[in-house]
Amino acid sequence: MEMKGERLLPTDSATAWAMLNDSTVLQSCIPGCESLMPSGEHAYDIVMNAAIGPVRARFKGTLTLSDIEPPNRYKLLFDGQSSQAGFARGAATIELTEVAPRATRLTYVANVQIGGKLAQVGARLIDAAAAATADKFFEALAARLAAPAGAEVGAAQAQVPGRFGFWRWLRSFLRHLFARR
Repeated sequence: MEMKGERLLPTDSATAWAMLNDSTVLQSCIPGCESLMPSGEHAYDIVMNAAIGPVRARFKGTLTLSDIEPPNRYKLLFDGQSSQAGFARGAATIELTEVAPRATRLTYVANVQIGGKLAQVGARLIDAAAAATADKFFEALAARLAAPAGAEVGAAQAQVPGRFGFWRWLRSFLRHLFARR
């Protein structure tokens, strides 16, 4: 399965790069992330909860950065296992391009392999859940970037979409669910 996307971040590329490489920021922005702990140079152990259709599970895995070219791009390799749901592994290429002093375009291409109960859910539900998770992540990251210097956005606030965030998520979920008919 391949997933592509592009987002405009309200900051310069150096700040965006720093936030995308800060495990505390990432943990607060990744939906369902319980922990993201450094385990070596450019490597992290992650524990997160995920729900895709009827499958809800706790995943433990690793994230590794490679092909790092600061502040422009890196490749993210991930591998997650769940005794209840199966596995998800793959790679994502993330690129940053500064388009204005306070605007950076982030593009990503991710290729994912899944197995176990996850593979039985169906491509449309998986695509919709992946897109909704990406939307929540970038919404939380944009909120962190837009916060005044020194202001902290709480992890709970960053992970729980607000009233309009829920409707945006629902609209995105339905659009991806029915887009391939």
